[in-house]
Amino acid sequence: MSKYKRRFGDRKEGRLLRSIPPFSKFIPYIMPQRNDRLVNYEESFEISGVDKRLRALRVQGYKGIGLLHFIIAVYIRCISMLPAANRFIAGRRIYSRDVIEVVMAVRRSSNVDDTETTIKVVFQPTDTILDVYRKMNEKIEEIKTSDENNNTEEIAEAFSKLPRFLIRFIILVLRIMDYFGILPQAILDASPFHGSMIITDLGSLRIGPVYHHIYNFGTLPVFIAFGAKRRAYELDKNGQVQDRKYIDTKMVLDEGIVDGHYYAQLLQAFRYMFAHPEIVEAPPTRVIEDVY
Repeated sequence: MSKYKRRFGDRKEGRLLRSIPPFSKFIPYIMPQRNDRLVNYEESFEISGVDKRLRALRVQGYKGIGLLHFIIAVYIRCISMLPAANRFIAGRRIYSRDVIEVVMAVRRSSNVDDTETTIKVVFQPTDTILDVYRKMNEKIEEIKTSDENNNTEEIAEAFSKLPRFLIRFIILVLRIMDYFGILPQAILDASPFHGSMIITDLGSLRIGPVYHHIYNFGTLPVFIAFGAKRRAYELDKNGQVQDRKYIDTKMVLDEGIVDGHYYAQLLQAFRYMFAHPEIVEAPPTRVIEDVY
């Protein structure tokens, strides 16, 4: 990565993109709300080969490594090749995010009455599935072994005790601060609404994926949901019946950061890595930077 000197107009989370086409700069004005820019996409990925690689890693001692780790590793590798997917829109301007921040909800235990919270894990474009496994385990262990609320819960708890009119006023102030890029770093670190991507594993609930909305507040441009594994019996090119495994995914994408053609390249790379899962076990030989 080249050493970039911060300039006026940059934000804490990333740098302002100054060389993008003029029409791209108008998109946040034409479609100011994130809901205006969202597109939905669904695809089923064969995971027969992925399952074998994950089983091999578990045998090597990576207990519990699974599809969630793999999909996050695939997304990270996609960003290393297609960095514009890690952009975000704030204050009606388009920025390139400095790091890859993945948000997800976790439960403190499998007890149905236990609380759910969100975690945000920071990755680099060079991270492999083993880095994903390590960083996620560290963050989840930190949550599960702590009796105290994390930063997100502390902020939400403090807000919930205030009168309704005051909550509305504070949210308005936060929106204005976010627009101008002056939110405190502590809030950005705690906020589940600011990040590169949010992901949910609905397979753990034994249900299929859903199209989940992306919040107008914050900077999240992508929501990925994937469901439970399913089997399919299909004929190969020789007419022989093959037992194959699939997962169904549904994605909600902010088309304001890149166009449909760029997302198509991202999804093609996604598909290729599901067919060649060993790729994410080693660092990339090259990381491509976003434009300036």
